[in-house]
Amino acid sequence: MGKIIRGFLTWLGAIAAIYLIVAGIVFLSMNRKKPVPDKTILELDLEREVVQFQPRDPLAQATGSDRLVLHDLTMALERAERDPKVVGLVARLGAAKIGVADIQEIRAAVMRFRQSGKFAVAFAETFGEFSNGLGAYYLATGFDEVWMQPSGDIGLVGLHLESPFLRGVLDKLGVKPRLDQRKEYKNAMNMFTEKAMTPAHREAMTKIGEGVYGQFVKAVSEARKLSVEEVRATVDKGPLLGSEAQVAKLVDKLGYRDEFYGAAKQRAGQNAQLLYLHKYADRVEPLHKKGPKVALIYGVGGVARGKSSTDPLSGSFTMGSDTVTAGFRAAIADKDVKAILFRVDSPGGSYVASDAIWQEVGRARRAGKPVVVSMGNVAGSGGYFVAMAADKIVAQPGTITGSIGVLGGKMIPTELWDKIGLSFDAVQLGKNAGFFSMNRDYSPEEWARFQAWLDRVYDDFTSKVAQGRKLDKQRVLELAKGRIWTGEDAKALGLVDELGGLHTALKLCKQLTSLTDAQEVELVTFPQEKGAVKQLIEKLTQRDADSSDKEAAAVRVKFSSVEAAQSVLKTAQQLGIYGSQDVLTMPVLSDGL
Repeated sequence: MGKIIRGFLTWLGAIAAIYLIVAGIVFLSMNRKKPVPDKTILELDLEREVVQFQPRDPLAQATGSDRLVLHDLTMALERAERDPKVVGLVARLGAAKIGVADIQEIRAAVMRFRQSGKFAVAFAETFGEFSNGLGAYYLATGFDEVWMQPSGDIGLVGLHLESPFLRGVLDKLGVKPRLDQRKEYKNAMNMFTEKAMTPAHREAMTKIGEGVYGQFVKAVSEARKLSVEEVRATVDKGPLLGSEAQVAKLVDKLGYRDEFYGAAKQRAGQNAQLLYLHKYADRVEPLHKKGPKVALIYGVGGVARGKSSTDPLSGSFTMGSDTVTAGFRAAIADKDVKAILFRVDSPGGSYVASDAIWQEVGRARRAGKPVVVSMGNVAGSGGYFVAMAADKIVAQPGTITGSIGVLGGKMIPTELWDKIGLSFDAVQLGKNAGFFSMNRDYSPEEWARFQAWLDRVYDDFTSKVAQGRKLDKQRVLELAKGRIWTGEDAKALGLVDELGGLHTALKLCKQLTSLTDAQEVELVTFPQEKGAVKQLIEKLTQRDADSSDKEAAAVRVKFSSVEAAQSVLKTAQQLGIYGSQDVLTMPVLSDGL
């Protein structure tokens, strides 16, 4: 045992030493900034994934990431607007999956860059190689010139919203969904209880599709100087070959990458040099580093109790209530913080965790610190819950928000167990002790308790929406019902205050603290992040304490004949239907972009 402990401490010491070396290298490199060339063309690779944020400790930065951070990207473009050394921007577009709201935010930043009198040109080898290129092309219309490789195509075929349904699979397996919702538009449950969209489900999806597609058509129409009718007619002929896209005025020039860069350099003038946007950001003084302090708090990923986390394999995030509430408490306690900018990108999750964050948002306001929420691609159900108490809510036109409702229940696979010969037995102490067991249905009394719980959560949710948004409760009940809305529709309905992104939200923070738009502010992320070694030690020490809970929640019958059932149950768990507290969740949706 002693050898194991000594070995562990030696290993930990080596990690610490590596960390200190890397930290020193990063520190030195940060303090030896290279100059920006006198005539610079910024280069941006938008085929990379875009995320809301990523950990900022030196080790994470040194190991690198292929992902772009949205806030860093837009702030660097804003900084470049004012820099006389920057003359233009070139960007590569194509296959990256970027959410609609993030597309709109990047597109707006590019257009502001152009308004400063600088050119911005886009190149794509293809817009969707045998796939829908609507999202990438939508982003391309923010540039003043669009190039495409001659062999490329534009996969514009419209917008296809698709939802999966597992009821047929469950019936064949012998798994009974025992679920309920508040109310008819809370359609995440339909995945398990239906074989196709219900009328309410179809109505909501149609409205979302019409909203997003309408925004796309309008943007293309304005950018390419075509009528709305021409854009719709062109898309209906898609997908388009490169030559057809040029004739339809969707593309300015067909050419290869070297020709594109050669034209950009010629446009910029003699001695122009290319510089990646992230390297440019490293060489210049960043924005929002002086002046009155504004706290920036991130709420990204499914809402859960505990600490925020990142899955290193999938890259997905979890919005932990412990982390987010700690950020609010620290910002409230900091006398220099004048306002709080809360960035939310979440499909929802735990009701209890959402409510804990809601409380801290209200506490910040009562402490005299205005809170402005900036919504990302999705801020629905629990993601809307955490936002609704803010002074102001900002969303992009394409943000998916709302879903004011609740769902829950359990999956009962007893018929499946009978088919494979698996049996369970139990001892029960207490009339309702089997309430949460998946191996039996609810009793009539238990079902009544479950209904009362759904009613209580729904009433609490809608009451807090009415309070936060200053709406009549009856009006909220008409808008809620678990229905999702685009940000554009949500603004018209009073669920959102302004359309825009972080840029707009920061302006509102200034207004609420009586600052002018021209005044600089210091934007500081809360809570302050811990170093990599401290995070590692915490993870190691927590592993044993957490393992029993995780193992208890992850019990699975590992027979090859029930692998399909395991997949269904895992999907149910992700949606908050089984073995999870995620009862404020959004529906599964394939956006077809």
